[in-house]
Amino acid sequence: MIKIYHNPRCSKSRQALAILEESGKEFEVIKYLDYNLSEKDLTNIIESLNITPIQLVRTNEKIWKENYKGKKLSDKDIIKAMIDNPKLIERPIVVNGEQAIVGRPPENINSII
Repeated sequence: MIKIYHNPRCSKSRQALAILEESGKEFEVIKYLDYNLSEKDLTNIIESLNITPIQLVRTNEKIWKENYKGKKLSDKDIIKAMIDNPKLIERPIVVNGEQAIVGRPPENINSII
């Protein structure tokens, strides 16, 4: 089943959700700010995206700049930072089976739905 990791306050996330709704396909909405992603969940998403953990971080967020920027962090440290501060996770993320994509721009999700 298709999953969208969604932040209702994000316009790009809302646009991606609208694309999914218009597709007519069945999908699950995961409001990742309310749902505590586990290390395994986030690691699986990163692997499906075929990126490194830092590539999923919103490095312009205040939390990142104040607490993590300029520090030598391992991939595991970066994943923990995103788990502890889900606002740091780039959004939206759409997962379909083993494939995943960040919906920036939202039209990117068309390639996996």
